[in-house]
Amino acid sequence: MRNVLITGGAGFIGSNFIEFFMDKYPDYTIINLDMLTYAGNLENLKAVREKANYTFIQGDICDKQLLRHIFRTYNIDSVIHFAAQSHVDNSIRSPQSFIQSNIVGTFALLEIAKESWLDTGLNYKTPFGIFHHISTDEVYGSLGSSGLFRESTPYAPNSPYAASKASSDMLVRSFHHTYGLKTFITNCSNNYGPRQHHEKLIPTIINNALSGNAIPIYGDGGNVRDWLYVLDHCEAIDKVFHSKTYGETYNIGGNNEYTNIQIAQKICAILDDIAPKKSGGTYASQITFVRDRLGHDRRYGIDSSKISATLGWQQTYLFEDSLRDTIIWYHNIFTQNHKKEFLCNKQSSRF
Repeated sequence: MRNVLITGGAGFIGSNFIEFFMDKYPDYTIINLDMLTYAGNLENLKAVREKANYTFIQGDICDKQLLRHIFRTYNIDSVIHFAAQSHVDNSIRSPQSFIQSNIVGTFALLEIAKESWLDTGLNYKTPFGIFHHISTDEVYGSLGSSGLFRESTPYAPNSPYAASKASSDMLVRSFHHTYGLKTFITNCSNNYGPRQHHEKLIPTIINNALSGNAIPIYGDGGNVRDWLYVLDHCEAIDKVFHSKTYGETYNIGGNNEYTNIQIAQKICAILDDIAPKKSGGTYASQITFVRDRLGHDRRYGIDSSKISATLGWQQTYLFEDSLRDTIIWYHNIFTQNHKKEFLCNKQSSRF
């Protein structure tokens, strides 16, 4: 039996992980702490919310008093920490909230974990006491046309978001090396799949295409990202969490490097197939190039050989298939929402 605190579990990756984790480990008790900012949605968790071993708590990871209460009340013996402000554009416009959530919040969690699990002699009081921190490949900065990010790559964050995540990574590392906290850090590439907030690239492309709006692509569209299906990411987190290689960092990538314009073109081609435009033509005609993001990293690429060699993780979802499934999921949501709007408008027109 494990009592696992999952932070940010109402978000995209967190909600996918909770459902995956509870299906795989039905004897685990899951406490989901989420502040329910704009990116959190409890509808993401409707499959688990009635289960006896699941509890949702709305709250802020910066609130040490709340954290202390949760650790004591639920006898928390492990943390998987997803909670973070994550949208780069927002971090450029308003970095303060990223510093508060991603750095101060992570520090608060580490402090309460140390207080709860370690005695004054820094000996463990709990049989597990694992702190797994979910991070990003953006901490490494930007790559040229060749090479990959490895766990040994020096950190060189270029946005306030990336800097805040790099800082939180270093705090987690320091609590392992200084206090002996059992920690893991995993740095993943760009995730995609169901439930992602509409501000992210793939949902933005799909929703704008279906709405008949311009599909905005930064700069020349040549920025390269490696794409990781969210359920492959969940499998990797599970592998790391249940290992005993405490203090280690693992990079998790999808081996799917594409430019942003290639992603847009792929999505448009799939939409042409599954939801042809009634007016004819192609969705790709809606692609528009817009002014580039400030400090836009040119390329990310992940070397996942360490987690594959040491923990046996391999991605199982083919990019083309899972991208198509993702697009179908968003298309269904888009269609449902428009049906609701139509019925509401029809209802209101009677009065």
